[in-house]
Order: sequence, then structure tokens, then C-alpha cells
Amino acid sequence: MTDKNHTPPQHVRTRFAPSPTGFIHLGNIRSALYPWAFARATGGDFILRIEDTDLERSTQAAVDVILEGMHWLGMDPDEGPFYQMQRMDRYKEVLAQLQAAGHVYPCYMSVVELDALREKQMAAKEKPRYDGTWRPESGKTLPPVPEGVQPVLRFKNPQGGVVAWDDKVKGRIEIRNDELDDLVIARPDGTPTYNFCVVVDDIDMAITHVIRGDDHVNNTPRQINIFQALGKVPPVYAHLPTVLNEQGEKMSKRNGAKPVTQYRDEGYLPEAMVNYLARLGWSHGDDEIFSREQFLQWFNLDHLGRSAAQFDEAKLRWVNAQHLKAMDDEALAALVAPQLQKRGMAAADLADGRLPRICALFKDRCDTTVVLADWAAVFYGDAVQAVQEERDKHVTPAAGPALDALIEALQGGAEGVWDKAFIAAAIKQVLAAQGLKMPQLAMPVRVLVAGTAHTPSVDALLELMGREKVIARLKNH
Repeated sequence: MTDKNHTPPQHVRTRFAPSPTGFIHLGNIRSALYPWAFARATGGDFILRIEDTDLERSTQAAVDVILEGMHWLGMDPDEGPFYQMQRMDRYKEVLAQLQAAGHVYPCYMSVVELDALREKQMAAKEKPRYDGTWRPESGKTLPPVPEGVQPVLRFKNPQGGVVAWDDKVKGRIEIRNDELDDLVIARPDGTPTYNFCVVVDDIDMAITHVIRGDDHVNNTPRQINIFQALGKVPPVYAHLPTVLNEQGEKMSKRNGAKPVTQYRDEGYLPEAMVNYLARLGWSHGDDEIFSREQFLQWFNLDHLGRSAAQFDEAKLRWVNAQHLKAMDDEALAALVAPQLQKRGMAAADLADGRLPRICALFKDRCDTTVVLADWAAVFYGDAVQAVQEERDKHVTPAAGPALDALIEALQGGAEGVWDKAFIAAAIKQVLAAQGLKMPQLAMPVRVLVAGTAHTPSVDALLELMGREKVIARLKNH
């Protein structure tokens, strides 16, 4: 039984509302990550809303990339996507309600008149703003309505007092109503504008928390006033600082930001991306590396950072390397296999059971699955291309006799015996017979078999490569 004096906790509903005017980059997806995480951390709902009212620039291809990027990161919405263009009838219905209640009025001021007004205000060192010519007031006579002109609809912004909210990132923000002019909320053709649509959407979708970029701070007081005119309580706001690129500029397509899906193609893990993006504006003590589960367990709005975060690809690669090392070998092999198939390797060859063991052997040396696939490819291809510099340095005429002796020793084992112990014994035998130290034999072997002198232990390498391939490559000295 619930105590009648106790208010049950609010059911959290958050949203991500991108404009589909281009691909989604890391700055955008960070703005989606926190509302998604807050919904997940609180047992709430995460809604995806596509703000596609910019008909000239919005494309279905951009929507598809948004959905693809979010799905890859494991950030699928609970509801949506909803499209604003499909909700026009609803917006017009609410517009009519506001107009009937006296919160909206037609304005016949032309663009030419507006421009002239702005120029005059700027010349007088005033803030350019609409002067309320067509705003109906008690005892005021409005200008005659010009013939054949379709008016815009303006929202009658309250005069006097302040609009205030407690921002979960920025703290208390107060804006004087006198600083805000009467916002255009519908164009001459009746199409509603962004700030109005957002409010109607947030009301209809019962959004409780709006977590978005701080480029929207200036919109917030206007939106709060529209909420109040409609008799609704505004949501809780959290305005996130900007994500900067490596040059210290705002991350954007114009400034060279990559689509989120490109990081997938470059071999980054979704877990690592979520980890890295979470730290671009939020922290949990000194924790740098954490799982998705830990992030959702720890996440709240109280530890969002107030200063701009800067993207650092080297740091992202390091975070990815940590997740790669910790990943299950079978799961890692499942990510590497498709990359090898793209390189022409047969699925049947990849199913021989070696790939998880290859991943285990090399993952500590790799920072992406693409680098890991580069190593794995050496085991499945017919030939290996050695780094010429390394070949010249290590595969010398002087190494020839020892290599021939090793070929003989490796061929001489009992049929079916090919393991690390046998390989190690064969190498030891050759070193003793030739009077050599380990590097004098191991380095040319590595170069011939794997293409480089920098590999894990020779016996582990040769075992996974297989007898036939090893001997064929050693003969190439």
C-alpha cells in the first residue's frame, strides 16, 4: 500500500531528436548517449524523434545512418522513430488552441520591413528584435491589414518577469522576458516552426527530461513559455557542453568529423565507443575503463561536466585496445571473420577452429579489430609479404644453413605431431647444433613466416600456422 503523502518516483522519459540533414557524428551521438543512459539507468523510456521539417536538407539516407549508428552502439530506442512531418495536423490543432486562447496573433510585417527595422536597431546599438507592431493590446489600434498578404503567426511572449529553470548541468538560469521578442511559430503557409513543434512533441510524448547540447540554451526560455501557455509543466533540462574536435573547434561535418559508422568499419568496438563517449562530459571518480553495465549502473545527471570536452582519437584507440584485450576470444573471432572474408578468405577455411586462438595470441598487440584482422590474415593467405627492410636485415645468407636445418627438423616429427613442445624442441636442437643464440634463428623465422620480426613467441606462432604452411614459407629464404 502506498503512503498517500508519498509521491511515487516519476517515470523517466527521455528523447533524442536529431535533424536528418547529414550523417551522425560523435558529437551528435554523445547527445544521444546520455538520454539513452539516463532512461536505462532509471528503468525509463528512450524515444527517438526525427526533426525533419527542413524539407530541402532532410533525407531518408541520413535517417538510415542515424538508425544504423545507434543500433551498432546498442542504443536502440524504446519508441520511435517519430517524424515531425507526419504530425503536422496535430501541430495545427494546438496552434488553433493557442490562437483561440489569445496566445498567438497574426503578424503582417514583411521581410523587407523586418530587415529595415533590424538595421535601424543595430545602427542605434540596440538588440535586433521584433517590435510588436502587430501585437494586440488593450486600447491599441493595429495597422490596417495589407491586401493579399499571408501573415506569420507569432507567440505572444509574456512581458515582464523572468523565465527560470534549474539546469542539471549549468545550474540556475534566469532570462528576462523583456529579452525575448514574440517568436514566429507558424510560417505564412501555416507550417509550424521548430520551437513550437518541439514543445508539442515533448508534451504528447510525455518527455520528463530533455538532455541536449548547449546550443539549445537560447531556445529553452521560449519553449518554457509555450509550455506554460499550454498549461503544461516543462521537463527537466540538462544542456551538455559542446564536443570539440582535436583542433579545438566545435565537432561538425564541416570541420571533418567522421560518421559514427566509419568507426565501426575502422575496427572499433561498440563497448569501447560507449565507454569513451561517456567520458566526454561525465565521470565516475577516476574510472577510465568500464563496461556498458557499469556505466548504466553508475550514470546519473549529477556528474555531468560543465566544460567542453575535446575528442582525442589516440585516447579512443587506447580505450578500444583495453576493451579488445578484455574481450572473449570467440566473440572477437566473430568480429574478425567477416573482415577476413572481405579480404577474400573462404568461410570454410575460417571455420577450422584456429581463429579464436589467433585472436588470443595477438589481441594484446592490437588497438582495433582491423589491426587484429591484419595479423590473422597472415595465417590464412597462401603467401606472406615480408617488410623488405626486415627481410634484408634478418634473412641473410648466414642464416641459410640454420633455416635449412630447422626445415629438416620440423619435417622429421612423428606424423600428426605438431605442437609447441615439438616445435620448441626442434628449435633448441638446431640452435645447439649450429652454435647460435635464439634471436639469430627466431628473427629470420618470424620474418619468413609472418612477414615481420615483431611477433609473439615463435613456437606459438608456428603451431597456429600449421606444418605445411610453415615449411613452405621457410623454404622461401
